[in-house]
Amino acid sequence: MLSGISWPQLLIVLVIVLAIFGTKKIRNLGTDLGSVVKGFRNSMSEAEAAKEQLNDDSSAESKDDANFDNTPAEEPRKDT
Repeated sequence: MLSGISWPQLLIVLVIVLAIFGTKKIRNLGTDLGSVVKGFRNSMSEAEAAKEQLNDDSSAESKDDANFDNTPAEEPRKDT
């Protein structure tokens, strides 16, 4: 399983952790960890939305800025 750790050994570690910290602190830790994960997911989705909006805005501008259809061709050099 986990590097040779069996279920009875994990259960013993869980009992020791509960005895040291208590259920209330572990519950608070779980709640805090859950809110951190939720905040991270929200930040990632906001960043992705901002990235998509930036790509949409820049692609619209680049189409207008890079319109070379109306640019006259270079005139040949006149050697005098």
